[in-house]
Amino acid sequence: MYREAAVRRPAENHELLLNDMAIDNFIQQTDVRQNRIQSFAFCLAASVAVLFSIGFAVSNLSGFGSAFGGCEIELESQINPNDAPLASLVRLPGIGIVKADAIVAYRDNFSKQNSGKPAFQNCDDLQKVKGIGPKTVENISEWLRFE
Repeated sequence: MYREAAVRRPAENHELLLNDMAIDNFIQQTDVRQNRIQSFAFCLAASVAVLFSIGFAVSNLSGFGSAFGGCEIELESQINPNDAPLASLVRLPGIGIVKADAIVAYRDNFSKQNSGKPAFQNCDDLQKVKGIGPKTVENISEWLRFE
């Protein structure tokens, strides 16, 4: 019995070794396939991104972007700073989110202290808001109306 086990062991070890080699080979092939798929997906995504970039560049250069509204923000009419929302004030030239927020805070505080009276009677009244000077008022005066 000892002799039979001794004879069979090298064959079993050889089969196990071949089986392990087959599994290792399969894993390597799977890794290679996976790497190829990932590389292909990356190249495809990069190509699509480049094509979109070229498309946007061509549309902006040829003027198609302006046909669809473009990226330029334009005010359609004048706004009243006494009741304009923050989003409308931000669209004024030279008025960012901080200055627009300061305008809203000033007018709300003024209205509370003066029983609902409008904070701004004319463009020069905007200079009472911190951060707004004569130059800013001059730049935005054509976009403002007071009622």
